[in-house]
Amino acid sequence: MSDDVFFSDATRLAELIRTREVSPVEVVQTHLDRIAAVDPKINAIVTIAGGALDAAKAAEAAVLAGEELGPLHGVPFTAKDSIDTAGVMTQRGSPIFKGRIPDMDATSVARLKKAGGILLAKTNLPEFSYWIESDNLLSGRSNNPWDQERTPGGSSGGESAAIAAGMSPLGLGTDLAISVRGPAAQTGIVSLKATHGRVPMTGIWPRAPRRFWHVGPMARSIRDLALAFSQLSGPDGHDAFSTSAARFDAGVGRQPYRQLRVGWMVEPGFGPVDPEVAATVKAAAEALATLGIHVEQVRIPALERDFALDVFNKLHVMEMKPAFRMATAGRRDDELYKMAKTMLSLPDTSMDDFIEAEQAAERLRDGYAEYFRGYDALITHVLPIPAHKHGQDEFVINGQKVDATYLQGATVPLNITGLPGIAMRFGTSNEGLPINVQIVGSWFAESTILQLATLLEGVSPVRGGHPTL
Repeated sequence: MSDDVFFSDATRLAELIRTREVSPVEVVQTHLDRIAAVDPKINAIVTIAGGALDAAKAAEAAVLAGEELGPLHGVPFTAKDSIDTAGVMTQRGSPIFKGRIPDMDATSVARLKKAGGILLAKTNLPEFSYWIESDNLLSGRSNNPWDQERTPGGSSGGESAAIAAGMSPLGLGTDLAISVRGPAAQTGIVSLKATHGRVPMTGIWPRAPRRFWHVGPMARSIRDLALAFSQLSGPDGHDAFSTSAARFDAGVGRQPYRQLRVGWMVEPGFGPVDPEVAATVKAAAEALATLGIHVEQVRIPALERDFALDVFNKLHVMEMKPAFRMATAGRRDDELYKMAKTMLSLPDTSMDDFIEAEQAAERLRDGYAEYFRGYDALITHVLPIPAHKHGQDEFVINGQKVDATYLQGATVPLNITGLPGIAMRFGTSNEGLPINVQIVGSWFAESTILQLATLLEGVSPVRGGHPTL
């Protein structure tokens, strides 16, 4: 039954545990065995949580005693190694934090545990969660389960690889510009970046600045995203950005109560896009149209006026550089990897440029607000290309040469504006690699995009299938 366990989604595992068809101990042990078998090839796991089996035994006793069970009772989950876990190392991908053991769980971890989840392991990331490939001096490079010569992305690349390879059914990642959605696209799993503030960032580095940072669930099914989000959302009294959760309704399995209006686009405004990826976005839009949803190709003028990636770069250098300076103060050069060195070497943003970028960010928010007056959602690509080879710094995409930062062209607008987005697979490249699409909603409209994602999942041409390891 091992394959059924480690490639089941979290919702199914919770059902099997609740009905006593499988025990939490068996589920946790099966995932530990899977980690031992395949992680040497993938290097997604940084630390195994020492208390996982003990927690599974306690969960099994609760089932046998007929106790009230949480929605994730006995289900293992993993967390990116920038997210604090009480008593389990959280090293942030840097020798500077080697051996660091937090006293408290991050709010997101605590909430999954409260729902009955069992922390299984911590997963790999780039140094300080800061690049599109998961590689660092402390725990090395993670590989993509679909092709080990390619990256599973960053900064939540270890998390995406672990879920895709059957080492974890559910995980937590963080997202500054791409980092739960890009890795999901590169490994063919699903992820949700909710509206900014919906899920508290308490217990996640850096404490400041937080205005572009998000923490969100990564999984194998849309229903798992809906379940995890229902447990994760809402203020915690510590993160001042965290907001009150509106009434939550994932809409799973329901037909829209009215005809939804959905736009789709791949350009202009996001930079160049590979034709295979563009075709997948169009196919997803056409699939929704066959389900009775009004769909049309659109443009958002604000994205054409202000290129979001340029706006983001001007803002985050000004805001993130002090955090890097504080973390690396007095440290030896051999303790720093390439992204910390790159960030510290970048010229400071001038005050004039910073103010102009702030104004551009407001124009982008206004532009999306105008768009959502007429539409319920937007479908775009997540990445302009499928998963790429390790260490690539430049790409030729649809005839145009760009640097690696351009891979964030369609994701970073949601970090600037705080809009929610789901990444989900809807295609396959000629090389057999996953291609995901991104479903974007208006602020606090997670229910709408979860509903649309559920509908797309039901007609996806690539349902099922796992990487061979």
